[in-house]
Amino acid sequence: MNTRALLEGLRFTDSLFPSGGYAFSSGLEAAVQGGAVKDADQLARYVGDLMRGGMSRREVLATKRANRAGSGGSLEKALQTDRELDSAKLSRESRLASRQMGRQVIRIATDQFRTKIILTEYRDAVESGRAPGHMAVSFGLTLGVSGWTAEETAAAFLYQSASGFVSAAMRLCSIGQREGQQILGEWLPLIDRISREVNADEDDRMSSWSPVQDIYAMRHGSLEWRLFRS
Repeated sequence: MNTRALLEGLRFTDSLFPSGGYAFSSGLEAAVQGGAVKDADQLARYVGDLMRGGMSRREVLATKRANRAGSGGSLEKALQTDRELDSAKLSRESRLASRQMGRQVIRIATDQFRTKIILTEYRDAVESGRAPGHMAVSFGLTLGVSGWTAEETAAAFLYQSASGFVSAAMRLCSIGQREGQQILGEWLPLIDRISREVNADEDDRMSSWSPVQDIYAMRHGSLEWRLFRS
């Protein structure tokens, strides 16, 4: 990857990027209140299981497909991936959070890359309701037109997601910044392996198996008090 491509993509993974991700915990808040996550070790297992069983064959697959659609200029493949991902996400709050963040990404990406027609076409499809606009697809398309490979994009998406969980956990339970960085470091081999091993062939179907995490994501809306929106 050349330096310009690296810098173009890094902007969309930075914590300063206004995707609104700080407002969502992806069900972690319900898990903390339910007693499933109380400390750093439990957080590491909880998110690690989610990446292995849930995100690897769902968001990572979508991100890789969208990356290739972006680099190849194939809008229809991006739309198909977006709709399939929408059907594969069980929790209503998770779907809405992913859509909101994805729409923020594609709107800003369209303004930043005005010559990339596929971004404009995808944004128009999202704004008109012809596509859900999920985060994984917007992210994959954007980094695809930026010159990132599918594997690099998948790794960046997983790392950004993992970082978001750590950030949420530091507000929800007794986990400090040092512990947070240690957990992120422990997840790096897993992120690397998933980003390399998950294929994105056209005949591969999205799937996930993270029942505990899915249940907590569904329970979030019924919590008596909430700090996050999901």
